[in-house]
Amino acid sequence: MLTIRRLSLSDARMLIAGARERAHEIGVPMCIAVTDESGQLIAFERMDGGKVTSTIIAQDKAFTAAGAKRTTESYWEASQPGKPAFGINSAIGGRLMVVAGGIPVVVDGDVVGAIGVSSGTPAQDSDCAQSGIDHFLASLRGPEAS
Repeated sequence: MLTIRRLSLSDARMLIAGARERAHEIGVPMCIAVTDESGQLIAFERMDGGKVTSTIIAQDKAFTAAGAKRTTESYWEASQPGKPAFGINSAIGGRLMVVAGGIPVVVDGDVVGAIGVSSGTPAQDSDCAQSGIDHFLASLRGPEAS
C-alpha cells in the first residue's frame, strides 16, 4: 500500500497567491496552474490580462513538473536535436513542456504537486512560479520563521 502526500485546495490557493503577488510586482498578468503530485489540476487562475493561449500552457507546465518531478526548464537542453530526450515535447499529446515556468513543489523530499505559470517571458514565468513556492513553504514554517 502506498501513502501519497499531495497538495490541498488551500495549499494550491496559497501557491497561486504567492505567484500572483510576484506577477503584480513585475507588472505581468499571469496564468497560474497548480496540480497534485500526479499532474491533475487542483486550481487555476487567469489574472486579468493573462494571455488566452497561456491558460493551457500553464496547466501543461504544472502537469510536466509534477509528473516528471523536475522543472520544465530542465528538459530544454535534453530535448534539443541530437540530445537524449529530443522530441519529448511531442509526447503525451504534446503536453510535455520544455520551457521554463513549471516547478515541482517539494515538501520533506516528496513531490506533492507542481505550479505552472505562463504569460511572460520564460524567466518571468519561472520567477513567479518560484515565488509561489516560496510563499507556500513560508506558510508551512509559520510566522516565526519570517
